Amino acid sequence: MYEIDQPQVVEFKTKALAALGAATTAEHRAVGIDLRHDWPGKLRDTGFDTSRPAAWSAEGFLPFLPTDAQDRLLDSVTALSAVGSRFVGETLGPSGELHAMMHTRTRAAVDRWRQHGFDIDLTELGYVGERNDAAAYLQSRGWTTASTKVADLFVENGLRLPVDEAAEQALMSESFTYFTATRI
Repeated sequence: MYEIDQPQVVEFKTKALAALGAATTAEHRAVGIDLRHDWPGKLRDTGFDTSRPAAWSAEGFLPFLPTDAQDRLLDSVTALSAVGSRFVGETLGPSGELHAMMHTRTRAAVDRWRQHGFDIDLTELGYVGERNDAAAYLQSRGWTTASTKVADLFVENGLRLPVDEAAEQALMSESFTYFTATRI
């Protein structure tokens, strides 16, 4: 298993897990690199085999990338992926309105967290505006995709969407999806 993250995040996780006495049950290779640098090269240098199918997870990640960075990431994943590789992530769709709503909701959460001493502004980490739908982008590059709207996932699991206003719920239902992709 390869894990790609910022070097300081990899260092923190490694120390925290060691302090807890946690040990992986699979071979784990942490690759500390900023995605703005040559992470595909570093991944290959760490032993990643591009001839074998891989499983990629970008859950909770893509909305934090600028549009062009998201597309470059998906292009790099495609270049590194053998036939049979899998990808999972979520997409907010191309709707700038949904991104603005998520920004507003994140701002409200940050304000609540500050009352408890959590002093980081997560609203500065996301990117509001039009972007390519990640599932459609991968599909145009040789992947098959399947998407499930977040509202459907809630219903399938007997849960209610955690939104207060009907307009927000409708927007979330139509735009926020989880998707899987398989390289063909």
